[in-house]
Amino acid sequence: MLAEIITIGDEILIGQVIDSNSAFIGKELNEIGIDVYQITSIKDDKQHILSALEEARSRVDVVLVTGGLGPTNDDITKHTICEYFDDTLVQNDEVLEHVEKLFAKYVSTPISDVNRQQALVPSTSTVLMNLYGTAPGMWLEKENKVFVSMPGVPYEMKGLMRGEVLPRLQKRFNRPYIVHKTILTYGMGESALAEKIEDWETSLPSFIKLAYLPNFGSVRLRLSGRGVDKRLLDETIEAKIVVLKSLIGDIIIGYEDGETIETRIGKLLVEQSKTIAVAESCTGGKIAESFTANAGVSSYFNGGVVVYATQSKIDILGIDESVIKKYTVTSAQVAEAMALSVKEKFKSDYAIATTGNAGPSKGDGDVEVGTVFIAIATPSRVFSKKFLFSNLRERTIGNAVNKSFELLLNELLSL
Repeated sequence: MLAEIITIGDEILIGQVIDSNSAFIGKELNEIGIDVYQITSIKDDKQHILSALEEARSRVDVVLVTGGLGPTNDDITKHTICEYFDDTLVQNDEVLEHVEKLFAKYVSTPISDVNRQQALVPSTSTVLMNLYGTAPGMWLEKENKVFVSMPGVPYEMKGLMRGEVLPRLQKRFNRPYIVHKTILTYGMGESALAEKIEDWETSLPSFIKLAYLPNFGSVRLRLSGRGVDKRLLDETIEAKIVVLKSLIGDIIIGYEDGETIETRIGKLLVEQSKTIAVAESCTGGKIAESFTANAGVSSYFNGGVVVYATQSKIDILGIDESVIKKYTVTSAQVAEAMALSVKEKFKSDYAIATTGNAGPSKGDGDVEVGTVFIAIATPSRVFSKKFLFSNLRERTIGNAVNKSFELLLNELLSL
């Protein structure tokens, strides 16, 4: 059971807009047992669209198209789909009523004939009502292949996928079960990890595959099972994870399905009735951003400061200028002073502080690019560690964020 995703828009091809739609669609299709064979991004060009539709039809069972459904002249998808299906556009009264209601309720300018044209759809299509916008989704079939056209606006597309497309696909096709389980590990590189679990990986049955997904300071191990017996898939994967834990249990911090390292830390802080604050220099607020991406974070995250320049560390956190002059701004002493200060200012139980040189220049300090000191303040002590990550700025920042979480998690688990 194969699908292809086609995204339409010059803005994607020139890098002005990131194609997040395909990632979402691919994940949702996989959850219901449909494999994505190919993802194609194309221009707002009639011949390009026609060729892409025909090529996809020859490869897959389901073709999902996003983009090109707006009311302006450069949005030609709907007309091109009509040509591909040798169809004509007709007015759908339900869509027209919906568009008029949206304008009356949310738009200050009067509705125009251009906006009313959103209610035009191919006569042979099944209309999929877009609750969050004016462009409807359209479901068409040709030679037993399904074509679905959706708007490119992400929240509109997601609403249609969840409310209309996925339920219809599940009803329309018999699909195998696809089960994924992703284990999160921290503190061991990909090659060392692969060597340690080589025999375990070799023992996996043919219907279960392992993928290594490395990131800053971490490796995700994704087990994927495929078959007609979901119970067998679940039980086999869980049994293999039990064996895996006996090999690398010390670096497994959880599972990707709803529990990142930040959410794991949050749960532990809530269980222990503790709170945390952060003082960030080289990480520039990324640690705080990771915490606050989770719902309910106010129960354990008291707040944080970004003190990027040396003077801000002195003015805001009250770091002793003599300490900075003696040890430099990128030092264990300054990192620990930052952690203790932010912990006190936000009246938290724990604190994370980062100071370092992410590059590409040396900035206020004189240390090697990629040097980072991370400090953790706890209810009873403060400690810090020095790291030399990379001469690539993005990689250094990402590694610093993840290593901060790893240090804090280990501290919380040691209680």
